[in-house]
Amino acid sequence: MRGGKFRQWRLAAIALALLLLAFVIWNVITGWTPSRDEFSVQGVVVDEDNGKPFWPSLGATGVDFAYLTATRGAERRDKQFASNLEAVREAGIRYGALHRFDICRLATDQATLFITTVPRLNGALPPAVELDFSGSCTKRPDRALILSELSTFLSQIEAHSGQPAILLLSPDFEAAYKISSEVDRNVWLERTWMLPDYAARPWVMWTANRSRRVSGIDGRVRWVVVRK
Repeated sequence: MRGGKFRQWRLAAIALALLLLAFVIWNVITGWTPSRDEFSVQGVVVDEDNGKPFWPSLGATGVDFAYLTATRGAERRDKQFASNLEAVREAGIRYGALHRFDICRLATDQATLFITTVPRLNGALPPAVELDFSGSCTKRPDRALILSELSTFLSQIEAHSGQPAILLLSPDFEAAYKISSEVDRNVWLERTWMLPDYAARPWVMWTANRSRRVSGIDGRVRWVVVRK
């Protein structure tokens, strides 16, 4: 009888230890950022899922810049973009606009949406174009078509913004289309905790943690650093 109770207590202790370990690991994952000594400029990507960030406090918590999701494909405007843009400017945090490119939609339609959503403002960071696959688009056009459509999109939004865009390339998209070896733009790569090496040119920005939690922002954000 006493042996049975001992085993129950031991199993309960092991379960508690595992829960505590999981809690510690989760907090390490959601709190980790690269060293400021190596990457002095660090920031976030936000969208409507992050609610209404309290921008006045974020500069003090290490957010040097923010990319605000503005548009997706040819129809979707981020619900929080306009309010985020106003608030981030008032807070004095550097900012840029991000578009999630949809390979199933015409580039001209996507560019029109971006241009009519994102005002041309002095001091804005280069527009960012996220290139990744999505569950809503199962087509896989050939590389020549993707490059042609991307060229059309870039020429239109860059004429509007007055500066070259930066390309946020997912590993899968870059592996399929090898964008970085063909399109002469700065690249932004993603790999949590580990330095990315999947592009044909050196990256200038790196999403170092896709699950960072930041005080003042709802949910998880992508934490991004800039190469010196």
